[in-house]
Amino acid sequence: MKIIGFTGLPGSGKSTAIDAIRDLGKVITMGDVIRNEAKIRGIDPTGENIGKIAKELRDKWGQEIIAIKCVELIKTFKNDIIFVDGVRSIIEVNEFRKFWKFPLIATVIDEEIRFKRLYERARSDDPKTIDELRERDKREISFGLNSLIKKADYKIENTSSIEELQTKTRKIVLEIIQTY
Repeated sequence: MKIIGFTGLPGSGKSTAIDAIRDLGKVITMGDVIRNEAKIRGIDPTGENIGKIAKELRDKWGQEIIAIKCVELIKTFKNDIIFVDGVRSIIEVNEFRKFWKFPLIATVIDEEIRFKRLYERARSDDPKTIDELRERDKREISFGLNSLIKKADYKIENTSSIEELQTKTRKIVLEIIQTY
């Protein structure tokens, strides 16, 4: 199996980048593990609730718990190539690297553009104000996201069009798959 991770602050373009390569494999979104936990608990998946559940799971079971749940899920698939969307810390990367090479791609973008895109996306846990985005960023950074982005094997500056982001992503991923 070839497992490739994607990281970046919320709204940086991870999912849009992954849209360019969905035809190459299966996508696992780490945030879905937490949203599923909210659903199991009957809790509204607001940004605040998702953040509390993420922190609670990590405090109770360790910083690697979301990655462990994803590894268990990945092992049930027959796909040769899996993309993991939303890696948050080096601890999570290390969990994946117990089993696979796991190269990591980071998407990077300006805060104002991220806010605009998240606001327009309007998922239940997306911020409604710039202050909510900064609060969410603070939570994500507390998991180790900033240092992880700096340590990523590949970085994609998401400063232009969706098409350019997807072209860059596809090129990098095809190179990774060839040399995995």
